[in-house]
Amino acid sequence: MNSNSPIEDLMKTTMENMKNMIDVNTVIGDPIETSNGTVIIPISKVSFGFASGGGEYSKGRRESGRVEEVTKEGYPFAGGTGAGVSVQPVGFMIVGNNETKLIPVDQNITMVDTVLNTIPKVMEKIQNMIDKNKDHNTPNQDSMH
Repeated sequence: MNSNSPIEDLMKTTMENMKNMIDVNTVIGDPIETSNGTVIIPISKVSFGFASGGGEYSKGRRESGRVEEVTKEGYPFAGGTGAGVSVQPVGFMIVGNNETKLIPVDQNITMVDTVLNTIPKVMEKIQNMIDKNKDHNTPNQDSMH
């Protein structure tokens, strides 16, 4: 005998089917490699919605006189479930030439996004300047003799 109620069975079936739809490749798409070795990875926003409802009602006859369907537990059951999925592209991660960039799909790029995307390049330039400065300020061992 099944210990689950019909609504539990409906929810379990719906959730198992939704689980089959959820995959890492839904959010982070399959990488695409270009001829020059650059890798492009699509990134999406995935939203899921789920609703379920139902009830068990006392035995009885409908107004039409037909006997209602009765569940294993002896009560008529009415229920339903529904689910929805929304997949929206967010951007593309571009990996190549020793750098990684995130190119957003949305054209409404804010100033903050622009600044955040340039920080790695600025930090690299600062580090290069520091390294060059150290090289110029280090005394040459041959000139000391």
